[in-house]
Amino acid sequence: MDENQQGGLAERPVEDTESARQNGEDGASPDKGWMAVVTDGCDECGFSPDFDVQTTGKRVRATIPKWEAVLDRLDAPRRPAPDVWSPLEYACHVRDINVLYRGRLDLMLAQDDPTFPNWDPDTVAVDSRYGEDDPQGVAEAYRREATQTADQWDAVRDDEWGRRGLRDNGSTFTVATLAVYFLHDLEHHLKDVSA
Repeated sequence: MDENQQGGLAERPVEDTESARQNGEDGASPDKGWMAVVTDGCDECGFSPDFDVQTTGKRVRATIPKWEAVLDRLDAPRRPAPDVWSPLEYACHVRDINVLYRGRLDLMLAQDDPTFPNWDPDTVAVDSRYGEDDPQGVAEAYRREATQTADQWDAVRDDEWGRRGLRDNGSTFTVATLAVYFLHDLEHHLKDVSA
């Protein structure tokens, strides 16, 4: 997938593309792809992969008041630069990430070694007009989607954390590493919006 070809790493949303991450465009270091957060964490935001994945639901719930506070700010709809998403756009993105990864988790729990469908976050952002959305409506939607996703993580059984799923480029996740990858996305973008 070659979803995003825009400028410098520091100037664009970190979750721009899955293929970009595989090619070392992770927003933290040009020397390693974003898949590295699964094992190495993220120096940029301080995320550590060394947490009990069974606490994923709790950590997802902890992001809800933070994103609500971001969306309550007067600057939420304002981009800090033309090629940098606004806090509102980031919030729309993480709202949709909850839906996306809930679907991926469903696939992994229901099928053996499913391949995830492509998802182009930049196209979704443009087509969905993230920048024109209502901040309070996004806050309500984020609360709803994050709560449902947290509940889904809470329901993962001990024997399911090792189930596998694949991206179309061949990268393999287990349910446990998907939890790490997903949670980093939510928490990293809070740093992007200075929350």
